Amino acid sequence: MTGKQNLLKLAGSLLAVGLLSTMLMADTAASRYDNQLRNAVTQKLATKSQFSNVKASAEDGIVTLSGTVDLYQRKLDAAKLARKIQNAQGVRNLITVAGPTVPDVQLEQKLASKMLYVRNGYDSMFDVFALSVNDGVVTVEGQDRTGVGRDEALADIANMPGVKDVVNNISLEPVSQFDDALRQQTMRAIYRDPVLSRYAMDPARPIRIIVANGHITLYGSVNSAADKQIAGIRANQIPGAFSVENKLQVVKS
Repeated sequence: MTGKQNLLKLAGSLLAVGLLSTMLMADTAASRYDNQLRNAVTQKLATKSQFSNVKASAEDGIVTLSGTVDLYQRKLDAAKLARKIQNAQGVRNLITVAGPTVPDVQLEQKLASKMLYVRNGYDSMFDVFALSVNDGVVTVEGQDRTGVGRDEALADIANMPGVKDVVNNISLEPVSQFDDALRQQTMRAIYRDPVLSRYAMDPARPIRIIVANGHITLYGSVNSAADKQIAGIRANQIPGAFSVENKLQVVKS
């Protein structure tokens, strides 16, 4: 082996050693960084009694939360707390909701009653929500004009004992001056009708008007098939609407 070859071999060996040392130093730094992150999250969780059974670990800047809480909202709160820790790159939330077990039928009834009065007042007629419960997992569907009603509904669900998880399928209606105009016209046409005006009196039972890209859909419940028919007629009289779908349910009071 020539002297030149020996020098090249030595240089290669030194480079390999250097790379290995750099990798070891990087691993050590990353490990130290993760330990600091885990300790910071653990200390923050320890300041809240509701997180006494929650544990934190960290790897590559990702915080993993495990353990138990008694309300679904507290599972969300723990993740929110962890995300605020400096240098946390993300949160993996594996916390289990271990609060009281409530039969699905009973839980659904409680939530349905609670959500009747989500978004009382003027804008309540422009939102619609429906939910189902399976093994404590609540799936909520619907449409919301501003996002305020959606947030209130989800907060009510998250704070209900017995809820283990939530699937949010609520969509926001498109932002459109044209749609807003159709909403106003439909609202006036329906609620100024002498037969239908009574549905504005109970904030839990308005005729709900959903407008998306020029298409009007009516939701809610009315006392008679005649009321449903009249509401459909009034909506169909709105100029400029592309279509009207009448999904009102007849429920005798």
